[in-house]
Amino acid sequence: MLKITSPYPYKEFKRKSVNGKRLYENPYGDPVPSVTTILDKTKPKEKREALNRWKKRVGPENAQRIVTEAANVGTIMHNILEHWVKNEEYEGDSILQAKMMADTVKQNIEADINEVWGSEVNLCYPQLYAGTTDLVGVYKGEPHIMDFKQTNKPKKREWIDDYFMQAAAYGMAHNEVFETKINRAAIFMCSRECEFQLFEVGPEEFETWTEKWARRVEEFYNLS
Repeated sequence: MLKITSPYPYKEFKRKSVNGKRLYENPYGDPVPSVTTILDKTKPKEKREALNRWKKRVGPENAQRIVTEAANVGTIMHNILEHWVKNEEYEGDSILQAKMMADTVKQNIEADINEVWGSEVNLCYPQLYAGTTDLVGVYKGEPHIMDFKQTNKPKKREWIDDYFMQAAAYGMAHNEVFETKINRAAIFMCSRECEFQLFEVGPEEFETWTEKWARRVEEFYNLS
């Protein structure tokens, strides 16, 4: 059983969609765009072209099927893990593959999670952006932003820049609102074949991703 300490007064935000942008209503001011919206709207040209080439190669219908299927499995895996983190029994929809993936993640991280501060935590950097991180707490003795990710195939570190920027964004927001000094992140990833991958980000690299994220935020608002 995980140790839940809840030292910070996390609040739930309402989400809404306006002109294709996901916005978070929050207690700190006007609605702000989500982290994923900012990343999508500022996606580099080469990444957009690579995505379009993949869609063209597999065909639009097959591409949509792959994306939808992955999203369904990923959502259920996340839901199972969310209940586990809260020490609750999961009684929702289930897919055997998603359950096996969630079990794989649990087995690989449970011993190293020292404290759970919050699960599915809404975080906002006032007036700039907001988002939801899967887990905030102490991992391997240090405060961390933690996210669960599913993937069809194992990924290389250089392929997941957006995941690192997400984590940096959440850390910045947490530090700004709660006056913490989180400068580490961990991405817990599991493939459809139940291969577990751990991607850790230490203080120096965290600062680098924070700077890259800040540039994307600036670019987003310059586009608006």
